Amino acid sequence: MGTITVNIPDSVEKTFRRRVASLRGVKKGTLGKAVAEALTEWGDRRTDIEFARAMLEKGIQMGGVTYTKREELYDDRL
Repeated sequence: MGTITVNIPDSVEKTFRRRVASLRGVKKGTLGKAVAEALTEWGDRRTDIEFARAMLEKGIQMGGVTYTKREELYDDRL
């Protein structure tokens, strides 16, 4: 098991602790489990964003037509 020491604003800490206590209680280990869950979700979301960005940079195959720029998709004359 790893240990991470971070500094966050007091308001963020208080809000997080309150929400964890109201949802999961105040038993030993509850806060650590909630932090681990938050970090995992953050990492998963970043992975999804990076995957989507990489797909967009390669271009999107649309039935033989490849769009690599937003301008190619939208007609600004409207």
